[in-house]
Amino acid sequence: MSASGQKNAVPPLTHLGDMPVETFLRDYWQKKPLLIRNAFPGFEPPITGEELAGMALEEHIESRLIEERGAEGPWQLRCGPFTEEDFFALPKSHWTLLVQAVDQWIPEVAAIKDCFRFIPDWRLDDVMISYAADQGSVGPHYDFYDVFLLQAEGVRHWQLGPKADADSPRVEGTPLNILANFAAEASWKLEPGDMLYLPPQFSHWGIAEGGCTTISVGFRAPSARTLLEDLGGELAAQLPEHVRYSDADLRLPANPAEIDPASIARVQKQLKTWLEQPETIARWFGAIMTESKYPETVALDAGSAEDWREHLSQGGGLVLNPGSRSAFSRNPALLFVDGEPFPAPLLFAQAFCDSRTVSHGDTLCYPELASDNGLIDQLVSQGSLIYPEHLEYDDQDDE
Repeated sequence: MSASGQKNAVPPLTHLGDMPVETFLRDYWQKKPLLIRNAFPGFEPPITGEELAGMALEEHIESRLIEERGAEGPWQLRCGPFTEEDFFALPKSHWTLLVQAVDQWIPEVAAIKDCFRFIPDWRLDDVMISYAADQGSVGPHYDFYDVFLLQAEGVRHWQLGPKADADSPRVEGTPLNILANFAAEASWKLEPGDMLYLPPQFSHWGIAEGGCTTISVGFRAPSARTLLEDLGGELAAQLPEHVRYSDADLRLPANPAEIDPASIARVQKQLKTWLEQPETIARWFGAIMTESKYPETVALDAGSAEDWREHLSQGGGLVLNPGSRSAFSRNPALLFVDGEPFPAPLLFAQAFCDSRTVSHGDTLCYPELASDNGLIDQLVSQGSLIYPEHLEYDDQDDE
């Protein structure tokens, strides 16, 4: 189906429990936690703990094992890939397996992201899934980003504490940021379909009661340091050499050696003026917020659909690589894919970001897309556009 016509298979949530998402955004988003009972009625887990362990055997999939009572000390962290022997050697309790970006490999998991489109797509990071043996956890900690914790299988006991920061004492002897002092202020037991929303920096501790699986939908929140470092170079490159510090309003200084408040106010005003480059900032922000988390995974598919013209003419389609990210802006009219800005017709860019597909109909409506070294060629060559059959773990079409 054409990018201009396909609808999302999974509609975004309009309510969180009985709460309209507009109320959630106004009163809870980035403000305070929220427990949503039965957020997904009749929820069926998209992956089992055993299947998750199978993914952790793969070299190109990021995975971690956390053992509260590890052989090398409390809260031992090991990074994958793992072997079957690693899992056979684990104790019966007090350990957790975490697998990142499961949405890149399991279409049913990717569909969960579409439920959260009341938050901009470019804010969403990835879907991590954890399997915890009885009493397994990752310890009391906090995150720098918003997260929805959806219970998939079993029961997890969540304890919520106060906000924490870089000055909060940590447990020594582990690379994990385990809080040394954790005082629970609320606690709940979550069953399949229940969901807990946590804003940044709220301390929390989830402990499995029996084996359980939890789905974590996390959101991107680049640090101010990262943004300023990256933006500075981008803006500076757009300023001509003749634009310089100036002080035509200079008054007789009380002390010629002093950098006085008037000088600081003057340079702040000039910096603000130099920052007023909305199109440059839009181009920069779209690029940084669509950078792929695992570009090496996308690169594996580079050029895999190079005969796409024939494929599309025969009724086939192209899809956005599950490891890729996309967004668009109106001014300037750009399509962002995997950290790169591409000039594109606005209607196409908007439809593509919604459907994540390209068809022969799109090339008829927008023939410039199909030109040599045009948009489609470029996206295919970098692995961002692939054939649907290249998606791993996707056997739905064969059922």
